[in-house]
Amino acid sequence: MALEWPDLVDLGPVQVLTGSRQGTYPDGNSVLVRGRTRNVLIDPSLSVFGAARDALAVDDVLLTHVHEDHVAGLARFPDTPVHAHEADVQGLYSIECMLEIYGLPESAENDFREVLEQRFHVVPRPDALGFEDGARFELGGVDVEVIHAPGHTRGHSIFAIPEASAVVLGDIDLSGFGPYYGDAWSDLRDFEATLDRCRKLRGEHFITFHHKGVISGRADFLARLEAFASVVDRREAALLDFLREPRTLAELVDHRFVYRPHVTNPVVPHVERRSAELHLARLAEEERIEEVEAGRWQALD
Repeated sequence: MALEWPDLVDLGPVQVLTGSRQGTYPDGNSVLVRGRTRNVLIDPSLSVFGAARDALAVDDVLLTHVHEDHVAGLARFPDTPVHAHEADVQGLYSIECMLEIYGLPESAENDFREVLEQRFHVVPRPDALGFEDGARFELGGVDVEVIHAPGHTRGHSIFAIPEASAVVLGDIDLSGFGPYYGDAWSDLRDFEATLDRCRKLRGEHFITFHHKGVISGRADFLARLEAFASVVDRREAALLDFLREPRTLAELVDHRFVYRPHVTNPVVPHVERRSAELHLARLAEEERIEEVEAGRWQALD
């Protein structure tokens, strides 16, 4: 039975359920994978939440990771098994557990809790199941293979569907914004190792949760991947230039190396702080900066 969905991209056993404005946040591009015996839905978006209740019949829900926009449609499947990588799955157990992933300051937690519950329809799933790197979901003639790809979160994973020559990239979204590693469960080095792993991916269709949607052609994918990865180097170069004079962490946060000045989201200071901390730690380890006095850093010539 054909699925009726605005802007659906049909890749045989894989169907991309494009979200509003090409899956721009807070929406996203969900993926339906159909086999002979089972169907799975990957990353149920806000558009999925807004769909008719009988529009999607699935046997399992798979998550690339546990972030609010990737679980926004999960409330439509209260009795359907939901799976996430074992390093992320506890974030589904309760709102409190999900908040730990972000590591927001206490002053912002209550407001964000309301966002999770009201805007993204987050409901606890203490029954959620964990998977490991290399796990395989067999759907009958179609397999979904797990590739652990941490950095964005500890458990962020991508999914390969060989029968469709497709790879679901989650939040390796290849956008001009670049890699996001601004949460408590994010890690810069892990993200860069994941980007290296992505360079070895094989396939014809590469599916992002935000913005790009389906990128067809491996050469195009690799070019976009390099542009995406280069944002990290640009941020670090800008930070080093700013550190020609001694600076505090608070000054780095105010200067903004991740978000543009017009962005007013209340989590911006938290993301800027976490991102700056990760860069500072690496630059200090590489002896490219030094702490010239308590809490003030400067680049070394």
